[in-house]
Formats: sequence, structure tokens, C-alpha cells
Amino acid sequence: MTDYAPGDRWALALYVDGASTSSMHAIETVRRVCDEQLGGRVELEVIDVHQQPALAERDQIFAVPTLVRRLPGPPRRIVGDLTDSAWIRLGLDFGPAELSDAQSGPDE
Repeated sequence: MTDYAPGDRWALALYVDGASTSSMHAIETVRRVCDEQLGGRVELEVIDVHQQPALAERDQIFAVPTLVRRLPGPPRRIVGDLTDSAWIRLGLDFGPAELSDAQSGPDE
């Protein structure tokens, strides 16, 4: 895990495909993780690749959903299924992720 100062500002961009089910779930999960982990220290920009194709081209987005961490550096991308908050936490380098409800068994 990279050490971030408690006051660090975060800038994230979430690229989605309109109002698709996977996009809606990704938006919901990313917002929840941001609220839990970053409070008011994050700027989350949600970008629909159909409405703003130039931004997707500029950032070389080839698959959606894609979450891009711009700040703090270095930049990082998480591509694909963004419905698992543990995967997002790990991808954003918040440290070891706990198993999500979907991954844990009934006796765990």
C-alpha cells in the first residue's frame, strides 16, 4: 500500500456506457467506496463515453466501466467489473481488501 497523507485530494474519473446495468452498478459502488474511504476529499467525474467520446479517446479508454485515478499519482486504472467494493479498494491502493459478500461463504 502506498502511504497517502490524510489531507490528500483525490481526482477520479469513471468512464461508463450510458445507463447500462453494469454502469449503474459501477457508479453506485465507486461512490460508496469514495464516501467510505475518502469522505469529502475526492472529486469523482462520471463520463459517459457516448456523450463525451473525445474524453474517452484522450484518456485511451477501450473498455467500460473504467475507473482512472488521476490524483494522487501515479495514475492507475481499474478496468472491468466495478461492482465489488473490495476490488475497487485494492485497485485504488487502500490496502488489503476484505472479501466481498459475494466471495465469502455462508460459514465465514
